[in-house]
Amino acid sequence: MKLPIICPSCDHTLNVSQMKCPDCGTNVNGDYELPVFLKLSRDEQDFIMNFFLSSGSIKEMAKQATLSYPTMRNKMDDLIQKIDQLKK
Repeated sequence: MKLPIICPSCDHTLNVSQMKCPDCGTNVNGDYELPVFLKLSRDEQDFIMNFFLSSGSIKEMAKQATLSYPTMRNKMDDLIQKIDQLKK
């Protein structure tokens, strides 16, 4: 199941309030903000993972996705801008 990150009522970012250990059943309760990475869409998370797995090579990512380097660079720039906004 995909972790929900946006409130279905008001479109604000959700916080984590409970986590449970599947092994021993321990529950941890609180009000915790999601890390920036988890506030990104699944596609954005996949993009970052692919960037990491391609050793940080935008050129290699563009080749694998059959896109031009400038197109891939623009995607990267858009994601950097979004992350900057989420960190504020």
